Amino acid sequence: MTTTSALTASAATEQPQRLPLPTLIVLAVIGFVLVAMETMPAGLLPVIASGMGTTEGTVGLFVSAYALGAVIATVPAIALTRGLRRKPLLLAAIAGLILSNTATAFSADVTLSLIARFVAGAFSGVIWGMLAAYGRRISPPRHAGLSLAIVSTGAPVGFALGTPLGSWLGMTFDWRWSFIGLSLVAVVAAVLIAALAPDAGGRGTVSDRQPKLPLRQVFRIPGIAIILAVILTWMLAHNTIYTYISPYLRATSSTMSVDVLLLVFGVASISGVVITGALLDRHPRPLLHTSVALFITAAALLLVGVGSTPVIVIAAVLWGITFGGAAAQLQAALTSVGGENADVANSFLPVAFNVAIFIAGILGAALLTHFDGLVLPVIMIAFGVIALLLTICGRRTAFRARL
Repeated sequence: MTTTSALTASAATEQPQRLPLPTLIVLAVIGFVLVAMETMPAGLLPVIASGMGTTEGTVGLFVSAYALGAVIATVPAIALTRGLRRKPLLLAAIAGLILSNTATAFSADVTLSLIARFVAGAFSGVIWGMLAAYGRRISPPRHAGLSLAIVSTGAPVGFALGTPLGSWLGMTFDWRWSFIGLSLVAVVAAVLIAALAPDAGGRGTVSDRQPKLPLRQVFRIPGIAIILAVILTWMLAHNTIYTYISPYLRATSSTMSVDVLLLVFGVASISGVVITGALLDRHPRPLLHTSVALFITAAALLLVGVGSTPVIVIAAVLWGITFGGAAAQLQAALTSVGGENADVANSFLPVAFNVAIFIAGILGAALLTHFDGLVLPVIMIAFGVIALLLTICGRRTAFRARL
């Protein structure tokens, strides 16, 4: 048998035959931890500020520091480590996340806490860059979309339940227990990954069909840039109103509270993941077009239905469904286009997400100094339309008919 034939046979025997459902669920739990860890300080601003003897504005930097760590560290870290085996690298990144988050829990110094949050954000970016490609590589090709959808479930569950639970825990007992609780969940998840998860080789090894590309060339792969543009515009449309949902509700005549609206949104997000998991393998492109179109419809309802609570509820449901499936759909596109360089391609995703969060905070604050909250669904519509047009323009290179 020739060397080429031997490698082909080896690759065939290593091809996963069954969906590793327990591992995928644990990876989703890690996604839940990452989202809850990033957003939780926003729900604990008063108690953290009081406990550390500082201002709420300073505590608000806990979120910014985390996002900044992800933006700066994700891409170079994934590029430098893509030749390493995936399971040990994932466990090492989770260990770093646990240590830095625990340091935040026990820190009495604001500067040290901000540094710890920055480091936690850096490790979270590395994990986000790995999760989608790792979940897909350990799953049978015929279930590529389903595996991505399962792994992506953690994010909407984190938005729906993680932040409120963390806030309740911090308000009921002590804010430090919210951070400790997330560290404990991450420890359990790491133990389960160590025990259950199959390993996957790094890129650029002898068994790869293609050599690993330099970072700049990965970005230049046809379709990558337009996918990132869709992520940036779609998530900017989402985060501008999500971050400032309270001013929007104050500008309406609805009696709905923020926590109820976000709960409706979060539950609908989970439904969006289920729908995406059922359709992503067979119809990825129509699913994406429909998702963005329904997102724009939700924004329009939020704008015209300001006097009706039922209309706002319907809008929140549509909004949640479309957002819940967004991560899996966009990760699937990056993974498919990235090919053998999918790890690096996916590392661009958390960077684009966090840049959108950063810009949304500034844009929303600037707009609300001159307008009331009804300007927010207008922004949602505008950037949503741009995202839809980009998905149409990228039909040939970025958003394929099959994964």
